[in-house]
Amino acid sequence: MNRLDALFSRLKDKNEAALVAFLTLGDPDLATTAALVRAVIENGADIVEIGVPFSDPTADGPVLQKASEIGLRQGASLNRALEMVAELRRDSETPIVLYGYYNPIFHYGTERFARDAKQAGIDGLLVVDLPPDEAGELLQWTKPEGVHFVCLLAPTSNEARVRKVVRHAAGFIYYVSVVGVTGVRPMQADSVRPAIEKLRRATKVPIGVGFGITTPEQAKEVAAFADAAVVGTAIMRIVDQHRSEPTVALAEVGKFVRGLKDAMRTAR
Repeated sequence: MNRLDALFSRLKDKNEAALVAFLTLGDPDLATTAALVRAVIENGADIVEIGVPFSDPTADGPVLQKASEIGLRQGASLNRALEMVAELRRDSETPIVLYGYYNPIFHYGTERFARDAKQAGIDGLLVVDLPPDEAGELLQWTKPEGVHFVCLLAPTSNEARVRKVVRHAAGFIYYVSVVGVTGVRPMQADSVRPAIEKLRRATKVPIGVGFGITTPEQAKEVAAFADAAVVGTAIMRIVDQHRSEPTVALAEVGKFVRGLKDAMRTAR
């Protein structure tokens, strides 16, 4: 069973939502990213989302754009991401999702990438600029390997779009809580909850909420009605603040993630 499926099944039995922690590969450097992955896992992250930097991002706000620029200068790539995950798999079974853009996967080769992702221990892919109904040349290889294609939905998704997306969704659906890029506008739980409740009637796939969750209280609010809370910009903002002090960054990120997860455990 895919690790994402197993995790959501366990958390459902515990009546608990998952915390998804996002980290940009290579910021401030590749070795520190690996240490940050371990730090967020040790402090309660249920899923780790690793952002593979790309030169032309479309969904990332200023904090993540800066992190991607630094990651690219540090040599972050799909190859490095797969190597890092393979190393982490020596002692961790925490689900890992790769977040990125299609161009690097296309140049890597879709069949080869699906095979290597499975071998490395990748559980899911979130390809920001590849709609699921246009992803056939990738899905024909990732599906047989058991690597889930995580789909995006947003407040602007109409009913026809929702029906189309849920047919392809696997692992979890990532619901974008605000219109715009990451980390710019705060999430308003009261406005998101009705959309999640409506979406839940259309699919049995777990639903995560992201874009705009910056505090433990907001994570707790989301955990009351969604299956997962995705936190990225707020974590990478801490990295940005302590980029020259990796040890401090590790401690502060760990403390922040622990606070998020502790709050989420009290949500239901």
